[in-house]
Amino acid sequence: MMTDAISIAGSALTVHRKWLDAVADNLANVNTAKSTDGSAFQARYVQAQEGPGNSGVFVAGTAYGDAAGRLVHEPDNPLADKDGYVRYPDIDLGLEMGKLIMAQRGYQANAAVVDRAKTTYEAALQIGRS
Repeated sequence: MMTDAISIAGSALTVHRKWLDAVADNLANVNTAKSTDGSAFQARYVQAQEGPGNSGVFVAGTAYGDAAGRLVHEPDNPLADKDGYVRYPDIDLGLEMGKLIMAQRGYQANAAVVDRAKTTYEAALQIGRS
């Protein structure tokens, strides 16, 4: 049973790490300008799914943001088209920061579960030796 707790929390650690990676990538590219003849950076969104039985959670896939992004009038940008527009990703910085906090807290909580389960398992082994 304790190994189930470690296994389930471990699977959640993996999902939260991948979520953190995706959010970090989105944040790093929030101001990435592209020319209007190309696609904007597409934000990544991790899709998690419950596994069968007591197997925990896993990444079921990745969804991507809109490649059209948003057009911004920046005539001084070297990537601007003849009308002065460049393409930016459609990423909301505030929402991404909220997701970053949730992913960090989820990672921390599952790391604590693994640590407590390990401590409990070690205590049980110590009792068994006595």
